Amino acid sequence: GKVVVVNFWASWCQPCESEAAELEQAWRMVAPQGEVMFLGVDYVDTEPEARGYLEKFDVTYPNGPDLRTSISQMFRILGVPETYIIDRSGRLAYVKKGPFFDLAEIMTAINDVLAVE
Repeated sequence: GKVVVVNFWASWCQPCESEAAELEQAWRMVAPQGEVMFLGVDYVDTEPEARGYLEKFDVTYPNGPDLRTSISQMFRILGVPETYIIDRSGRLAYVKKGPFFDLAEIMTAINDVLAVE
């Protein structure tokens, strides 16, 4: 029943770094309302580097490794970063290939999905 933001990233991905702080900021803005959930999916990475990346950007939303790339294959990602927003009904409502440019772009995408329902 929640909107879910799924972000594929990797510690070795320079464009991922450009959006990491803004994604965390967006998460902190929407988390108190309880209508949106963020999930980070670490793509083809090592645990120490991934943990370092999460610490560097103070990421507090749930993240996990994409073991055997099973999640990225399900989403058919082409690379990282990629972000998918799933609506309350479980339908794919938004796709962003590449990094978000800023916090406003992230919030617009989330709010557009929230407004439809």
